[in-house]
Amino acid sequence: MSTSENKHVIRRYIEEVVNTGNVDKIESFISPDYVEVYEGRRYALGIKGAQDHILGVRQTYPDLKITIEHQIAEDEWVATTIIARGTHSGVWLGMKPTGKILTYSSVNVDRVVNGRIVEHGGAANMLSPLLEAGAIRVVGPE
Repeated sequence: MSTSENKHVIRRYIEEVVNTGNVDKIESFISPDYVEVYEGRRYALGIKGAQDHILGVRQTYPDLKITIEHQIAEDEWVATTIIARGTHSGVWLGMKPTGKILTYSSVNVDRVVNGRIVEHGGAANMLSPLLEAGAIRVVGPE
């Protein structure tokens, strides 16, 4: 597949699955060999794990909306910068729901093979939503 087709797979996945919570469509986008990479560790999730992840996120943020800002692709790899917004309506990192709309930015790095995502990783700015939720506060001179 071309780099533009790979970018389109990621865009459609975000719009049709992540933003809607419609995990019935996930097999069209996620490979059975799907892994997530965090802190240098690989976690084999497969289709079921990807579905569980989306459903879990949407329990916490039922109105989650991800907006793609930019995409860059090379060979099988697609880097996507996003802004995510959602109402904190479920437990997150042990925090009770605040009802606040939380926002964070992220860079996702995905590998697309034969039209399906086989690997996902990246980095998210979690400081902003933790500050917005009141889970942490800035301490400074008074």
